[in-house]
Amino acid sequence: MSLRRILTLAVVALLLGCSRTAVGTAQNGRINVVTTISTFNSFVEAVGGSRVSVTSLVPIGGSPETYQPTPQNVATLAQAQLLIENGAGLETWLDRTIHNAGSSTLRVVTCTDGLPIIKGNPHLWMDPQFAKRYVLKIRDALTNIDPIHANEYRRNARKYNEQLDRLTQEIASKIGVLPRERRVMIVFHNAWQYYNDRFGITTLGSIEPSPGQEPNPQSLAQLVDLAKAHHVRAIFGEPEYSPKLAQQLAHSAGISIVSNLYDDSLGTDWHIRDYIAMLRYDTEVIVAAMQ
Repeated sequence: MSLRRILTLAVVALLLGCSRTAVGTAQNGRINVVTTISTFNSFVEAVGGSRVSVTSLVPIGGSPETYQPTPQNVATLAQAQLLIENGAGLETWLDRTIHNAGSSTLRVVTCTDGLPIIKGNPHLWMDPQFAKRYVLKIRDALTNIDPIHANEYRRNARKYNEQLDRLTQEIASKIGVLPRERRVMIVFHNAWQYYNDRFGITTLGSIEPSPGQEPNPQSLAQLVDLAKAHHVRAIFGEPEYSPKLAQQLAHSAGISIVSNLYDDSLGTDWHIRDYIAMLRYDTEVIVAAMQ
């Protein structure tokens, strides 16, 4: 056993020893649910209501694709009853974290199982119609854990998915007012494929070819050419990523930068307090930049 693993297990044991919470149940008697990213908290809270206690492993503002788990994450999983992960390669660090937690009772829901994944892109939740499938998986998991309240979970899931249907129509209407030739995006990393496919936006390219990997000069030059050829109005990025490369590309192409979109993480103010608010906010930002 490596020294690092021994130290991790020692810290976890200390953290667990300091807590009197029963495994799988929060101190308030709710089902103890852990998500990998804060974006998924909205789905769990919508379905579980007051019967769940939810926390995310990746903190708000963090990226799940480059995240380094902590001993506290291991301790959190060791006490959880249900884990909601995306899958599809988003959380490459998660299997080892689950293994280190050593829980024999943890149930894991992989939300992308059975969904159509495009070229390995894991960001399916950015299409609210795929998000509905996440909600149904969470509904089923909570029902299995707590069958006494199954009807309540089913009712909550149905109501929330109706909201997601209305959100889909709302976004489609807002994007639909844009001339088709303006519905093009160059993004920092391609979290927008499924959103764009749903709402008729073309993803021309992304600056970061894979998480944490910088593009070569030839790739940046190609993106500049694409931006000019298609009259792209802005480069779209997120707050958790360095704006340096986006600034370089925007300067070369003579266009602006939008650096305040959200996808892997919620925000800290009311504009992006939950999933529905996040997509409404993102849509307003995108439409304003494309006008």
